Amino acid sequence: MNMMNIRTIWIAAFIGVAGITLGTGCSKDNAQDLFQDEECDTNQVTYSGAILPIIQAKCAVSGCHVNGSSSGHDFTTYDGLLAVVQNGKLLPAINHTGPAPMPQNAPKLDDCTIAKITAWVNNGAPDN
Repeated sequence: MNMMNIRTIWIAAFIGVAGITLGTGCSKDNAQDLFQDEECDTNQVTYSGAILPIIQAKCAVSGCHVNGSSSGHDFTTYDGLLAVVQNGKLLPAINHTGPAPMPQNAPKLDDCTIAKITAWVNNGAPDN
């Protein structure tokens, strides 16, 4: 065998091993799957401590649910979010079981986030 053939074999082997490693190295799709051993604490979920940061990060950040938006829902205020809780549309939307899955044109919220919002709604959606 000449040096060119040996080099070609080594390159092909390296590419094969790299392809297998990259293809099977991480099969988790999101942070929730990667860190599934972490607890999802749904006790004492508060509007100001848990829900508002979620709303700000997922619903208002792109201008979707802010005052004057085309959605017609302003989640920048407690009362604006409460209206959607009370009409029964929030939980079906975030669970992707209703006619308008949210966040729109984005992946479904992770299970822990949904569990926190659900716990807050089931507790009467207090302004706390």
